[in-house]
Amino acid sequence: MAGAAKINQMMFSSFSLSLSSLSATVSVAAVRVLYNQYPAKSNAPVRSACRSISSNTSKKKQKKKKTEKGLAKEKRRTRSLRDCDIEIVDKKEDDSSTSVMMQQSQSHIPVMLGEVLDVFSSNSNNLCSFVDCTLGAAGHASAIIESHPQLKLFIGMDVDPLALHMARSRIDALSHSHPHPHFQAFTFLNNFRHIKSLLRQVDHPNISSGVDGILMDLGVSSMQVNNPERGFSVLANGPLDMRMDPQASLKAEDILNSWPDNEVGRILRDYGEESNWRLLQNKILQARLQGGLHSTGELVDVIRSVTPGTRGGRQGWVKTATRVFQALRIAVNDELKALEDSLYTCFDCLAPGGRLAVISFHSLEDRIVKQTFLKIINCNMESGDGSVKEMDIGDLRKIKSENNQKELWIRQTIEGWNGTILTKRPITPSEKEEGFNRRCRSAKLRVIQKDR
Repeated sequence: MAGAAKINQMMFSSFSLSLSSLSATVSVAAVRVLYNQYPAKSNAPVRSACRSISSNTSKKKQKKKKTEKGLAKEKRRTRSLRDCDIEIVDKKEDDSSTSVMMQQSQSHIPVMLGEVLDVFSSNSNNLCSFVDCTLGAAGHASAIIESHPQLKLFIGMDVDPLALHMARSRIDALSHSHPHPHFQAFTFLNNFRHIKSLLRQVDHPNISSGVDGILMDLGVSSMQVNNPERGFSVLANGPLDMRMDPQASLKAEDILNSWPDNEVGRILRDYGEESNWRLLQNKILQARLQGGLHSTGELVDVIRSVTPGTRGGRQGWVKTATRVFQALRIAVNDELKALEDSLYTCFDCLAPGGRLAVISFHSLEDRIVKQTFLKIINCNMESGDGSVKEMDIGDLRKIKSENNQKELWIRQTIEGWNGTILTKRPITPSEKEEGFNRRCRSAKLRVIQKDR
């Protein structure tokens, strides 16, 4: 008996080694067949080996899925090949108050600046007129003005009076040194949804048939995020404001403390794409009974209370808070509705050959830009009302993949009867830019050109 037991033990040991050396592709059925060849009381080594194979197979499958998901995501975009040759120069101002604001503006790095310059520098039309719908600290605007000596008219607008004040000082300085003798610059404190009325106010001969270039940068600037009083920052305590336009009446505090509970839930679900929205909604309602939420710190505490501390990555409380803050900011400023309406209006304001470039920073914005661009170039030519027939979209698209020697940044285009989408897939920042400007990681650039 002792000899038989010893033989069995040697057989189990050799079997265990052979199982551990098998590849992860061994099927569960094969493992079960081998497992059942031995008595139940003596199969501990076999059980251990089978568990090892199952565990390794599961890990490799998960790793493979993650790799495939990453590759699929990479295919849906076109990473910029630019070397990100951006130079940031610090300037000193005599006036102390102006100096503080200028330092803040210089801390803001324009996202995808080189790519934006490529879009408008290689335009088939000479860039004689340009509109910056989101002026901010005038990072993109300054570079456009400096790069185009033939530019005759610049128009910039922003809803933030502080940002506009800083931008005006930069643009005024550039206006005096601009090489074109008839160069004019106009700045307005207004929302880009009113671009048509603002262009009528300017009434410049160079825009009688439309403007040559329009830029929309939809991101929140570093100046706004870094100022706790604006309420945009997840990591700094401040009032629950989140207004882009300080003169607007609606604040994030109003939504959290007085809006119907189903509306609060809808905002978290639709605008923040937050899977845990129902629990957050209930916690916000509970906070109302205890005096309400009045600071970003209090809101973050609520978010942290419903987010397990063990979760990392996208499930961590910072990611959840970022989605909640995004949702509230979109609701406070009615961003998505304003964006969709403005895309149609901006395209109408372009001259033939003119281009509209839009930089978005989250999937909701990018989806609207993508779908609206497709609707614009596929609208019914006879009706003229901008209506789109879904059945005709596939027929009217014409995708080109030819290598354009003049404009290397263009990879694939989609042509319609009245315009061309120059970015079939959005352009994203280069790896180098992502390295020194982490906030640009989610940026996506889409461009459409008006053909007639």
